[in-house]
Amino acid sequence: MKLVIVANPAAHRGFDAHSSVPYDEGSTIKVMRIAYLDCFSGMSGDMFLGALVDAGVSVRLLEETVAALNVGGRLEISRVERSGISATKVDVYVGGEKELPREVYWEQKGHNHARDRAHPHDHEHVQLREHNYSADTKEPSPAAPTHQHEHGRGLTEIREIIRKANITDSAKQTAIAIFETLGAAEAKIHNTDIGEIHFHEVGAVDAMVDIVCAAVGSEALAVDEFVCSSLNVGGGTVKCAHGTFPVPAPATVELLKGVPVYSSGIQLELVTPTGAAIVKTLCKRFSSFPEMKIEKTGYGAGSRDLPGHANVVRITIGEAQSEFVNKTSDETITVLEANIDDLNPQVFGYVMDRLLEEGALDAFGIPVQMKKNRPGMLLTVLAETTTLGVRSREERREVLARKLITVSTRWGDIRLKVASMNGTITNYAPEYEDCRRIAIEHHVPLKNVMQEAMQAYMKVRAKAG
Repeated sequence: MKLVIVANPAAHRGFDAHSSVPYDEGSTIKVMRIAYLDCFSGMSGDMFLGALVDAGVSVRLLEETVAALNVGGRLEISRVERSGISATKVDVYVGGEKELPREVYWEQKGHNHARDRAHPHDHEHVQLREHNYSADTKEPSPAAPTHQHEHGRGLTEIREIIRKANITDSAKQTAIAIFETLGAAEAKIHNTDIGEIHFHEVGAVDAMVDIVCAAVGSEALAVDEFVCSSLNVGGGTVKCAHGTFPVPAPATVELLKGVPVYSSGIQLELVTPTGAAIVKTLCKRFSSFPEMKIEKTGYGAGSRDLPGHANVVRITIGEAQSEFVNKTSDETITVLEANIDDLNPQVFGYVMDRLLEEGALDAFGIPVQMKKNRPGMLLTVLAETTTLGVRSREERREVLARKLITVSTRWGDIRLKVASMNGTITNYAPEYEDCRRIAIEHHVPLKNVMQEAMQAYMKVRAKAG
């Protein structure tokens, strides 16, 4: 039996996603939709926007987003080919000038310096793509036109501009989170406080357009989760405001901590700081191509057309596994155990919390009577405690096929974990944290919330036959 009833994503502007299939008392059940980012040619802000548009996000929605920021700037959307692949190219114009890749900017900067020495009154303003932010030092940003002041917008001002924009609250939160991620990396590199980081004028506009449109556009996709591949960072060196550095640049390395990366040998910067910040904020999981039923794909083009290499990022959107596999899976796990009779119960609770936070499959304690008739606890999956020894063993376990689905109740959406064996559903239960949150927010008994979630699931299941 296949349950394919999708909840209403119509609240997302500018994107015609699935329709909803309601049933009695206004409840629906959602299929898990995911978006997978293939970053085999890196990631930048404009590439991500191009992929969103190519996947169906409304150009008008992004144009309205740029206008809502009220900071100047506009988008130009075009179709291009990158090594034979048709893709969408998004360019940001600021003050009538198009942003440039970093290495092109520095080439022109050197040329312009030579011209300025010969013609000191002949100014040519060039905008730098991506890395236009730096610590607020005596040295002005190289991307800032000479008629603008040295001190660009700080994070506080950027937050205020985003908060005043006519976009959804959730998109505002995402955009601000991306900027904060970016600012935190720069602050770490320059050994300063995040409040001292300034995004210089042209760079601030360019970055705000990229980041806020990325937040609005990703929301418009109406997916439940973004998943990302390993990122191809490129190679060689890159010129920055503070000198020449190996690729990936310092800020990019800081942003990609904990993220799987590699280099295919291409001697160019493929992952920009803005692209890294977008991925780091949106994607909570990095893996190979996930199991899904593909609905659509989109390709976002980079600025350069590289011979023999498609300089694009691909986004693939689809349903996560919508049917249960017909067999269970076997796996080997390690069990760590210790008997403890000298640990404060409050500390024991802390140990349990930390174990789960660090990724333990499970952690639990069992009261035991130890030698010399001392009461103690048997702790399974051990972390830091006062014990002097720990036992380890390997066990095999059989795991039922499972997936998360979402049902809609009068108080809001609740996830349920549904398990099956040999294609037959054997168990289902609402997620405790969802029910707990709703019970607190709506001042209703927890038991009532859990019961309604179960009833909603049973009604949908009955209608599905």
